[in-house]
Amino acid sequence: MKKISLALLSGVLLQVGGCATITRGTTENLVIQTEPANATATLSSGHICKTPCTIELKHKNDVHVILEKAGYERVDTDVKSEIAGAGAAAMAGNVILGGIIGGGVDMITGATKRLTPNPLVVKLDPIVAVPVPAAALPVAPASMPPATTAPASAAPAAAVPAGATSVPSTP
Repeated sequence: MKKISLALLSGVLLQVGGCATITRGTTENLVIQTEPANATATLSSGHICKTPCTIELKHKNDVHVILEKAGYERVDTDVKSEIAGAGAAAMAGNVILGGIIGGGVDMITGATKRLTPNPLVVKLDPIVAVPVPAAALPVAPASMPPATTAPASAAPAAAVPAGATSVPSTP
């Protein structure tokens, strides 16, 4: 009877699949928070939300996140898929119990992984107007003294070569 129970238990363990897939699942809730709140989070997975928000994602995929809010600098960041401590323990359990199939299932589904950082917490920086140095500003032309004009009745003066004297002409 003991041999039958052991054989039955071994068969069930091989058929069950991955331990991590069963104990941890294949998805995780990613929490996104910003200071200030109400920023738009756009994820490479296609999800869009207003912060603070929670999005269910698969463990196995990295995710690129863009955070935007009017009046604040845009932030581009990544959430990475990494081997989790509990996932590694479940994978080791598969190997010890002979569950090669289960180990393969865990690796394919990403159940041995986790998303990090989670929660994703970002402080947004306000857009600061950069002052323009005075040297870079256009300079208005210096005011010029008003031009002197001869009275309209006066005839233009003829040019006199240097060293010559001007003799009035007689008509």
